Amino acid sequence: MGNYVNETDLNLHKEIEELKSLIRDVPDFPKPGIVFKDITPLLHKPWAFQKVIDYIGNRYVGLGIDIVAGIESRGFLLAAALAYKIGAGLAIIRKPGKLPYKTISATYTLEYGEDKIEVHEDAIQEGMKVVLIDDVLATGGTMNAAIDLVERLGGNIISVDFLLELTFLGGRERIQKRGYPVFSLIKF
Repeated sequence: MGNYVNETDLNLHKEIEELKSLIRDVPDFPKPGIVFKDITPLLHKPWAFQKVIDYIGNRYVGLGIDIVAGIESRGFLLAAALAYKIGAGLAIIRKPGKLPYKTISATYTLEYGEDKIEVHEDAIQEGMKVVLIDDVLATGGTMNAAIDLVERLGGNIISVDFLLELTFLGGRERIQKRGYPVFSLIKF
């Protein structure tokens, strides 16, 4: 019985594979040796973008999520739609110098360099239920910095979500070591 797969599971798998097929590889971007996963072809298809938000958003119906926090820049697209779907507020986590009010920041290392992100110091209040979302989970550096920011503001992280995950880079394990659940819709 444990290996039984019903028709709904098969249809979901087929739909996820169809979404996956819309993501294109762009070699040597942003640096030589990097294969960039471009989600824009998926975003161009209204039905595909709707399915992505529905699949992720349906996980949070009735959970009372206060804030969806999205990471610059493609994470904003997902975060705004997800916040709307589940009736939550939106917090944006940006690169330095882009937010107009007082911020806190965190520095991180990613697969092709080092960077910094910031969030408004009043974007998340103590005890708020937060879902963090970004487009791609690679090494987990960016998301771990975002987690640092939410923790410093006192947010209660419910889940850390991604549209897609590059499993071979080990980012999931780095985030799970911190005690947070990780969800990715599509895996490469």
